[in-house]
Parts: sequence; C-alpha cells; structure tokens
Amino acid sequence: HVQLVESGGGSVQPGGSLRLSCQISGFTYINYCLAWFRQAPGKEREGVRSRDQDATQVYADSVKGRFLISRDAAKNILYLQMHSLKPEDTAMYYCAADMGGYCGTAPDLYNYWGQGTQVTVS
Repeated sequence: HVQLVESGGGSVQPGGSLRLSCQISGFTYINYCLAWFRQAPGKEREGVRSRDQDATQVYADSVKGRFLISRDAAKNILYLQMHSLKPEDTAMYYCAADMGGYCGTAPDLYNYWGQGTQVTVS
C-alpha cells in the first residue's frame, strides 16, 4: 500500500533554510501529482507547490522564489527546499500524492497523505 513519510521539519530563525523530505513507497508514477501542503493553527490546509511528470506548479504566492520542489526518482523521495523562511511560514507541512492526472490546490484531489512535519520559524 502507499505510504508517505515526511521528515526534516524543526525550528529555525527567520531568514533560515530547511529541506523537507517525503519518502514515498508503494506508489505508481502514472498520471501522478506530488504536492506539498501546509496548515497553520486555525487556518485551512494550503497548497504550496506540486509537480507532475512534466512540470512544477506554485500555488502560494508567498513562497514564490523561496520554496523549491524536487524529486529524487531513484530514492522515491520528494523534497521541499525552503529558503528565507518567515514567521508566517510556521505550519505543519504535509506531502500528498495522487494518480488522478491533475495537480491542483484542493486537498480533496489527493488520496494519499503523510502524517506531517512541523516547521516553526521564530
């Protein structure tokens, strides 16, 4: 069965960097989309970035130029490299995956989720 396990979260000062990892297993990379979401306390889950086999997408204007999504196909790991972190980036970060052939911002598009990793910027 499909499993997604995030790691790499932690506490960092404003302006710092973190790299989140999502180890993916049991997933078939056909018509796929892989994504990173985040959810701050009291707020809705927000799509951050995603990628399919052809391209990457940015959903949150606030992360443009600061957050990069990449995938190591050999290791089945999805990364989110975050630079110039701000206090407003504080949230639980989740990776998500689906084989529906469409990348988008709605959490309902994704059938598979990790447990999340906490990022705190202060």
